[in-house]
Amino acid sequence: MGIANADAKGVSNATPLSTFVYNSLQYRVVFGFGTVACVGDEAERLGIKRALVLTTHQQREQGTQLGSRLGSRFAGIFSDATMHTPIEVTEAAIQVVEASDIDGLIAVGGGSTVGLGKALSLRTGLPQIALPTTYAGSEMTPILGETRGGIKTTQRSHDLVPDTVIYDVDLTFGLPPRASAASGVNAIAHAVEALYAPTANPVVSLMAEEGIAALGRALPRIVATPSDKAARRDALYGAWLCGACLGAVEMSLHHKLCHVLGGSFDLPHAETHAIVLPHAIAYNASAAPEAMRRVARALGTSNAVLGLHDLARRLQLPSGLSDIGMPESGIERAADIAVQNPYANPRPIDRASVRDLIARAYRGDPPLLQ
Repeated sequence: MGIANADAKGVSNATPLSTFVYNSLQYRVVFGFGTVACVGDEAERLGIKRALVLTTHQQREQGTQLGSRLGSRFAGIFSDATMHTPIEVTEAAIQVVEASDIDGLIAVGGGSTVGLGKALSLRTGLPQIALPTTYAGSEMTPILGETRGGIKTTQRSHDLVPDTVIYDVDLTFGLPPRASAASGVNAIAHAVEALYAPTANPVVSLMAEEGIAALGRALPRIVATPSDKAARRDALYGAWLCGACLGAVEMSLHHKLCHVLGGSFDLPHAETHAIVLPHAIAYNASAAPEAMRRVARALGTSNAVLGLHDLARRLQLPSGLSDIGMPESGIERAADIAVQNPYANPRPIDRASVRDLIARAYRGDPPLLQ
């Protein structure tokens, strides 16, 4: 969907296929079952001789197993990747990179680990390989969100995109149903905002609708039967598409709010996205009717807002920010930060409306239909 007449706070919808710009990101994707076996070949292709494997504490064993596949290329593991990519963790990892003469980075995990890989690659120029184990999609984006002193800031650079992404469906079977569901709705958020972004275009819109549809079909099946191979495959496929959408266009209100909430209150990333999404889409629905039609069609429903809300309920995800650790006293602070340097958005941003949105999301109220 083309968008015209953009300004700092709002953008208007334009006729589909109107003037647009499409930039293709350069990266390599290996997708399938058992594709982790290719990691050594991909490291060789990138000229990596001393690889540092990145994981969280919880996935250290998985990182060690990956290291065994690298053979002599495995130079060590850093297992302190942390949600929201704190600057101090990145600085600690840089010390390991320098002390161990590392010449390549391999991140296995979700957004926390992939984010650390991006932060290190940006500062060192080292090639990076990502092996996602969730459906967050951050491995497809030229975007890095980092936290310093409780404030999360983002930057965009093509240098942030991993050189190779290895999607191995087998690596996702260990992701619990609730985490799978939250991660998948997080990915859906990327595609939804891509449909009304000021830099939207027909190619990305096609990918967005397909990604939403794939995840919308797959996630309820994963929650019901976590071992469903076809559902896991479809979810990872959808995550790839949704992440690629976010990588190709700009972010809007939903992502601004989630960055504020996650960075300020250290809330779990995926659950925050899942809770906020129906409320943010309700805020924008009247200003982005074509995007809403495409979301509804992808979900097989008549109303995009209610479809997203109902999907979250079917997936048994938490309904309110209060359920995941946000203090009620944080509503006013979040509203203040959210209206500072707002992202381009279909509907203009005003503090009173954003404050009400955050308060509804905090309480777990149904989204407010405009």
